[in-house]
Amino acid sequence: MKKPLEFIGMVLLVAGACGVLRELTGGWFSIMGFTRWIIEPIGFLEGRELYAHIVVAALGIAVLGIAGRHREHRS
Repeated sequence: MKKPLEFIGMVLLVAGACGVLRELTGGWFSIMGFTRWIIEPIGFLEGRELYAHIVVAALGIAVLGIAGRHREHRS
């Protein structure tokens, strides 16, 4: 269970960080355009994309923290 949590946490962290960079640079990094698919379809987040990406990155950090505390019990 630890590896999937680490993967999900890293994906969220990278997506959030890329989204923050994209929003702060006005979309200058076109390679980071995949972050639009995460936030833009949610209508009430219009105009708040930067904050939404910060939340996604923070969620990624939280999931990585949970993965770090998770112990695998082997019998």
